[in-house]
Amino acid sequence: MHEGDWLVALEQDAGRGRQGREWVSARGNFFGSTLVELRADDPPAQSLSLAAGLALVEAVDAAVPAQSLMLKWPNDAMLMGSKVAGILLDLAKAPKLTDRSAADLGGVVAPEAFAPLLAASFGRLLAQWRATEPALLAQAWLARAHPPGTRLSVHSCGDEIVTGRFEGIEVDGALILRRDDGGIDIVRAGDVSLG
Repeated sequence: MHEGDWLVALEQDAGRGRQGREWVSARGNFFGSTLVELRADDPPAQSLSLAAGLALVEAVDAAVPAQSLMLKWPNDAMLMGSKVAGILLDLAKAPKLTDRSAADLGGVVAPEAFAPLLAASFGRLLAQWRATEPALLAQAWLARAHPPGTRLSVHSCGDEIVTGRFEGIEVDGALILRRDDGGIDIVRAGDVSLG
C-alpha cells in the first residue's frame, strides 16, 4: 500500500472501541483506511487528525449536501448533535448505544460511492496540510467545529474525567480546555464528550 491508496471494506466484523467500549458496526457503513508516508519536513503528525476531520466533513457535504455537520475534537463528525463519523462513518445504520447518541445518513450514499469522495477530499487536505502554515489548517478546522465555550468532558488516561469549556485548539491540533476551576489544560489525547 502506498500513500494515496485506500483500502475499503464493505463490512467489518471485529474491532476495538475507545475506552473499552464494544465495537459496533453495520453492513452498508464506510470502513476505509489509507496510508500517509510522513516526510522529514511535514508539520507535526498529530495535526494530521485536523486534516482528516476536515476531509471527512467535506466528503459528507459532497455526498449528502445540506446536512448540519460539525466537527468535535479531534476528528469526529457530528450530525445534529449526534456522532455520525469518526473512525467509522455510519452511512446506512447507526448503532443503538446506551452511553451516547449516534446518527447515520440513512443509506442515501453507498460506501462504494463515498470512497472516491473521501479519497479526493483527503488527498487535497493532505497536500494543504503539507503546504500551508499549521495555523491556517487549525483555523479551517475551527470554522467547522463546535463553538468556543461549548461544555466538554475529557476522559483521558485511566478513569480521570476533566470538565470545562472549549477554548479552541493549538496550531498542532491539541485541544485547549478551560477547566471548571478556571485553569487551562492542553489535551493531546482523550475521549471528548459534548455537554
